[in-house]
Amino acid sequence: MTQQQKNIGRWILRLVAAVIMLQTLFFKFSAAPESVYIFSELGMEPWGRIATGVLELLASVLILIPASTSLGALLGAGLMAGAVSFHLTKLGIAVQDDGGQLFAYALIVLFCCVALLVIYKKQLLQFISKPFKKAI
Repeated sequence: MTQQQKNIGRWILRLVAAVIMLQTLFFKFSAAPESVYIFSELGMEPWGRIATGVLELLASVLILIPASTSLGALLGAGLMAGAVSFHLTKLGIAVQDDGGQLFAYALIVLFCCVALLVIYKKQLLQFISKPFKKAI
């Protein structure tokens, strides 16, 4: 695989994760009935809906900036792991007859973020080790 093909693959992973998270922001920030229902079921309405939206926005921006892709992927993976676990424990795969679409989106974003974490593990380790280097 050429370097150009690797770069294209990395950008596809970034864009898929970011676009899915960004497109859900409208529903979270506009208090769409589906979002209100989900976060009410979780006992986190409205603060959980708004906080999740802000964190997804932050994760998306960080993913799209090459110098911070690993941080965004870490945040996105954490958020989507939470979403998947809520689907499996409290919400169910299909929420309000969506055919499992939100669950599938969460899985896709989780996969993309984990793949980005693997690809950018050196970048993530540099971020993590910086505070310790200064303390020494």
